[in-house]
Amino acid sequence: VQLVESGGGLVQPGGSLRLSCTASGFTFSSYAMRWSRQAPGKEREWVAVIGSDGGRRNYVNSVKGRFNISRDNAKNTVYLQMNSLKPEDTAVYYCNAVGPYSYWGQGTQVTVSS
Repeated sequence: VQLVESGGGLVQPGGSLRLSCTASGFTFSSYAMRWSRQAPGKEREWVAVIGSDGGRRNYVNSVKGRFNISRDNAKNTVYLQMNSLKPEDTAVYYCNAVGPYSYWGQGTQVTVSS
């Protein structure tokens, strides 16, 4: 089982990034997928979740209207489009498969700074 995140980096406030997470080794289309993040000195928090068929999406209040989660089951990939980024969005972002088992990626760093 493997979840590989990509797309992180350094961006200025107000900018955008698109994270990707590609899965292998399990039936991706049977799992809800979640993005979580952990900032230095803080606990990990969930950011966005999408149902196995993409029909349900939920977001933590702090990112509503700015982030969009989507998935492509044909590509075993989940995305997080992040717009209007703020310095407080700086964190390591992780994708997480939620189902009969829980799988985590290794994370990708997002830094929002001028």
